Amino acid sequence: MASDATITKIVWQYSEPLPEETMEFLKGIAADCCKVKNYVYEKYSGVKYLNGLTPVYNILNEMRYCGLREQLNLPVVYYELAVADAVTNIKCNWSIVKNKIGEKITANKNLNDNDRIYLRTVLKIGSVYAAILNRQDYEMPRNAVGLDINVKRLNNLLCRLTRRTLTQPKTENVDSFRISPNGYSYKDGAMRIVCRVPRKRIPIPLKDSRRFDRQIQVHIKQDFVALGVPIETKLKKHKDYIDTIYVYIGNKDMFTLSNENIYGKSLEELTNPETERLAKKNQERYKAYMAYRQNAERGNQKKTVNIEVNNLGKLKYNRQKEKEKLRTTNFINAEINRMFQTEKPAKIVITKPVLKNKTKIYAKAANRKLARSFRGYIRERLVYKCQLNGIELIEINSNGTGKICSKCAAEGKRQGTEFICENCGLKISVALNSAKNIQQKYTQQHSIENTYQK
Repeated sequence: MASDATITKIVWQYSEPLPEETMEFLKGIAADCCKVKNYVYEKYSGVKYLNGLTPVYNILNEMRYCGLREQLNLPVVYYELAVADAVTNIKCNWSIVKNKIGEKITANKNLNDNDRIYLRTVLKIGSVYAAILNRQDYEMPRNAVGLDINVKRLNNLLCRLTRRTLTQPKTENVDSFRISPNGYSYKDGAMRIVCRVPRKRIPIPLKDSRRFDRQIQVHIKQDFVALGVPIETKLKKHKDYIDTIYVYIGNKDMFTLSNENIYGKSLEELTNPETERLAKKNQERYKAYMAYRQNAERGNQKKTVNIEVNNLGKLKYNRQKEKEKLRTTNFINAEINRMFQTEKPAKIVITKPVLKNKTKIYAKAANRKLARSFRGYIRERLVYKCQLNGIELIEINSNGTGKICSKCAAEGKRQGTEFICENCGLKISVALNSAKNIQQKYTQQHSIENTYQK
C-alpha cells in the first residue's frame, strides 16, 4: 500500500441557531430537490433508459431544457446535484435488481449450466441486457457463442424476472440537499449560500472558522444545519500491527475473539432497554393517534386539538431516541479502537453477514431487537476503521462456524448463549465456539490455497 494512499471521510460542521425565515428557505430548497429527484426517478428509472444512464451529462442536458428548474425557481447549484444524485440512485437500484435476478437464476431448477452462463453473461453486459429488455437486436456475447440454448426462451425469462423485480425509486427526504462549491462563499464567520433571488446570498453563521471548497451535504435540524463535508485523509500505517485475529460479531457481546478476548461486552444490555422503551412509547403513541382519529371523526374539535398538541409531537421523542443512539454508536467506535490498540492486528477475519430467515416466524420481541440491531453499523465502522488503519479485513462464509464443535468437529447444540458438545463434553459460549471455528476454517482454506499455488 502506498504511503500517500487516502480514504474519504465525512467531517461535520454546525451552524449557529438560525432565524425562522432562513430555516423556511432551507426547507423549501430541500423540498424542491426532493421533487427533482422524484421527477428523474419517474422519467429515467425504466428499461427505456437503462443504457443511457452513463454518462450522467446526457440526462443533465435533457433536464436543463425540460422546464422543471424554471418552474420550481431552483438555482442550478442545487438542481443539477439533485439530478446527479437521482441518476446515481437509479444505477444502484439496477445493481440491486441484477443481484436479485442472479439469485433467482441460481435457484431456478429448470435451468441448465449453459442457460445460467448465458443469463449471467447478459446481466454483466449492460448494453446487451438493455437491448433484450427493449426488444432490440444485439450481438451475441462472446462467452455465449456456441452454447446449446433457447435464446428466445431465456430472453423472455429475463424480461419476466426484471418486471417482477424492478421497482421505481422514490424519496420523501425533505430535510437534506447538496450544494456545489460555486453555490457558497464565506464572509464574516458565515457561509453565504445562493438563494432564489439572483445575485443574493443567505448567510449561515458557523460555530467554527473552517472553510471548504467542495460539494457539501446540508442536513436540516430543528433550528440549525449540520454540514457534511467529504475530505481526503491519509491512511495510517502501524508497523507494530502484525497479528491476525479471528472475530465473531454477536448481539450480546460485540466482538468475541478466538483468543477468548471480548470487546464491546454486554452491548445487549445497552441496546435492549432502549428497544423496550421505544416499543412501550410507540404503543402509547398509537393509542393517542387512534383517539385523535376517533375524536376527529366525531367532530370533537377541542379534544382533537388537545391530543395533537400534547401527545403527537415528536421533538422530545426524536431527541431521546437520538441521544440513546449516539451513546451506543460512541460505545461501538470506542470498543473497535480499543480492540485495535490491544490486539494490533494486520489482518482481521470475520464471517459474511447472514440474512434473516424469511421463512421463520419471529416473536414480536425478537423482531424489535432485529430491527434495532446495530450489526450493520458495527460492520460499516469496522470496514471503515480497517481501511483507515491499513488493516486487511477478510470475510469468509459462515457455514460450519455455528453448529460444529471447535474441539472435535462433531455437531453440538445451543442452550441459550452456551454451546454444548455431547461428543467431547465441551462447554463454552456460542460466540467463542464460533470464533474458534472461524480461525480453523480460515486456516484450513489458507493452507489449501498455499498448497495449490505451490
